[in-house]
Amino acid sequence: MAEPEWTSIFQNYATSMREGDSWCLQFDNTLVPNSPKPGWQQYIKNTGARFLCTKCGRSWPSNRVMVVFHMQLKDGQGVVKVRRFRQDCKKCKEAPMEKPSITPDNINILMESLVEKIRIKCYHEDLGKANRPFQKLDVKSPHEPTHCEACREGICTQEMQM
Repeated sequence: MAEPEWTSIFQNYATSMREGDSWCLQFDNTLVPNSPKPGWQQYIKNTGARFLCTKCGRSWPSNRVMVVFHMQLKDGQGVVKVRRFRQDCKKCKEAPMEKPSITPDNINILMESLVEKIRIKCYHEDLGKANRPFQKLDVKSPHEPTHCEACREGICTQEMQM
């Protein structure tokens, strides 16, 4: 799904935050996992997505797609930076890293979980509920760390739930 759809879905969920505060979503492929800037909070979540190789046209599903969010609330202005981790094709030599194509249902689940984390980390609310799991895709082959950008950066783990 394209970035404007992510922003629209995020804005729908962001209405549940403190009245008068405004929030925006920005995509930033330079975000460094586990190194938010001072004053920023981090949330990492995995989801299911499909990838399409722009070199050979091969497509594959993955339930190990990592998404990193860095968020900050300052003087009523909230910013969330997002980085979706990519994968490359195992069939192509020197394949480019491809962006994940995440379904609207899974983007909704990501945004709902993100807003819960913002309310906990930025507003210090105690929501007392667990995140809703993403919708898993039918994956026939095992995850291949050598083709996963998140594995290369050390944040792709089976049990990760921050």
